[in-house]
Amino acid sequence: MVTPYDVPASKLIEKLASYLKENVDEITPPTWAGIVKTGVHVERPPQNPDWWYIRCASLLRKIYVHGPVGVERLRAEYGGRKDYGVKPEHAAKASGAIIRKALQQLESAGVLEAFKISGRKVTKKGRKLLEEVAEEVVKEIPELARYQKGS
Repeated sequence: MVTPYDVPASKLIEKLASYLKENVDEITPPTWAGIVKTGVHVERPPQNPDWWYIRCASLLRKIYVHGPVGVERLRAEYGGRKDYGVKPEHAAKASGAIIRKALQQLESAGVLEAFKISGRKVTKKGRKLLEEVAEEVVKEIPELARYQKGS
């Protein structure tokens, strides 16, 4: 059985984002998604018009790998270095509103659920979705043929 651990994260996220965009009605970019920055450490909004779906797919994979995870830890994960000009750079967290809204949409889609007081975790439906997408990625990449069934 192929899991998201067995495939490159970038390919999995790309494939999962396109699946979420086409098939999951609950996941839609908010009205402010076109003008918002993803954190205080960036200067401009994302250039990719599908960045919301990519972020949702990335969050789903990250929670699968590291879960259960809360918003505050995810803010630190998606954060970066804030440029202060001539002064030294410091770590800055990503936007909590973006992460929180994306997690709420993933919850309403049924692929995430709240887990006691320690954040969110992937549901059985979400695990199945990630494993199916990982299977598709393995079929597309010949170097990963060793993970296919019957090999």
